[in-house]
Amino acid sequence: MAAWVFPFLMFWVGAAVGSFLNVVVYRIPAGLSLLHPPSHCPKCHHRLQAHDNVPILGWLWLRGRCRYCRTAISVRYPLVEALTGGLFLTAFLQFGLSLETLAAWLLISWLLALAFIDLDTFTLPNSLTQSGLGVGLIAQVILLHPLNEGWGTTAEALMGGIVGAVLGIWIFDGLVFFGAILLGQPAMGGGDGKLAALLGAWLGWQGMVLSGFLACALGAFFGGGAIALGLLSRRDPIPFGPFLSVAALVALFWGETLIHLYLRLFFPLGVS
Repeated sequence: MAAWVFPFLMFWVGAAVGSFLNVVVYRIPAGLSLLHPPSHCPKCHHRLQAHDNVPILGWLWLRGRCRYCRTAISVRYPLVEALTGGLFLTAFLQFGLSLETLAAWLLISWLLALAFIDLDTFTLPNSLTQSGLGVGLIAQVILLHPLNEGWGTTAEALMGGIVGAVLGIWIFDGLVFFGAILLGQPAMGGGDGKLAALLGAWLGWQGMVLSGFLACALGAFFGGGAIALGLLSRRDPIPFGPFLSVAALVALFWGETLIHLYLRLFFPLGVS
């Protein structure tokens, strides 16, 4: 089999998942079923055919418009599909054909759905943060630890996820509480702590802390830049979920390297 076949398939698996994530991002905040009715144009409500739903290519074939009423379709739909495909491919290239890749795909899917919902609505739905946390703990047991090392390792993996989740929600709830006191307004939404708990379940406490640090740095950089350019005022809300999601992806792919680099720089005698 040609060397490019597997990467090509991995990208298109991700693009297909991205197509479903577009449905999740639109329907969950609206309180709609993910399964019924089938995909349809939100303007004319005409049911889309299978060839209209081909990831990325369907939008290109239709030139960004509904086949039936010619209403413009947002370019974000194929961009989400391409982004998901690219991240799925990145996970495959890094982790290979393994259970770790499957776990990475699941986490990527939750992160993208939550990030785009937060961008649209400034909310992080409990249905996604809670289900993502639960799936993360299951993944720690079934996918992310070597199954042949015994129940002790299984218990340790599960406990690591639980500790990461609890620590995540404690830290971010503390930031919300003290931030409100210092700033006189909510520093971040209540859903951010639940997303941090999700990250702790998937990435462990070290990955969660790294994600939180990187997210704060990204948020400060982009928020400060937007304020300096006059695009936002200091009182305008900024969704923090996308920054947490981007930071978690960095931790997923390069977390061990970054943590080891940090330890080498600041604790050189303690790292071999």
